[in-house]
Amino acid sequence: MAKKKLVVLSGAGISAESGLKTFRDSDGLWEGYDVYEVATPRGWNKNPALVLDFYNMRRKDVLDAQPNEAHIGLAELQNDFDVQIITQNIDDLHERAGSEKVLHLHGEIFKMRSVADESLIYPIKGDIKLGDVAEDGAQLRPHIVWFEEPVPMIGQAVPLVRQADYFVVVGTSLAVYPAAGLVDFAHHAIPKFIIDKKIPGDGVNGIHGLKIIEKPATEGVQELIALLRGI
Repeated sequence: MAKKKLVVLSGAGISAESGLKTFRDSDGLWEGYDVYEVATPRGWNKNPALVLDFYNMRRKDVLDAQPNEAHIGLAELQNDFDVQIITQNIDDLHERAGSEKVLHLHGEIFKMRSVADESLIYPIKGDIKLGDVAEDGAQLRPHIVWFEEPVPMIGQAVPLVRQADYFVVVGTSLAVYPAAGLVDFAHHAIPKFIIDKKIPGDGVNGIHGLKIIEKPATEGVQELIALLRGI
């Protein structure tokens, strides 16, 4: 018998417990940087060296981080469900925990691309420097969706959510769009779960069949696993 489809939307809260910092709840600063200086096309055009240095540091942070119990718990659910992860995170902790189907909405820290041709994408574990160019001769930049840029992978995420038998949100309070809007594409009647340390009522009111688990991701995923086993 085919496994039921479990679709998980994950956000910064799940990676925060692995020690990866987020700009959320920090007055628009990320590791002491104004996010608009390091995570927008405007910032890139103004000072590309600063942006490259910032993401080179983020890449080192991710290399040093390890998957936590939330990442591992979601990967273990593959034993019982057809699990699809849709993540807002740019790290690879879901993959390292063992999740086999991971869609990155906002890009990946271990990839870089041409500034001129978005289809020229390459793996990267070290640093990107000014003067490093793609095969088209254009400067390489992080393969990251910055603020004020479109989110091209959202088009692939929507049909995945439509197919879900269960929909889970973990480590995000449904405040970052367009990702937050994915919950609207989950079938009205299916069970839905949201796991986050702080869940604003105005963000989740009116979502049918929603179970709220107001806990950190590591604790909340364990509660989710127990609930799913009881269904």
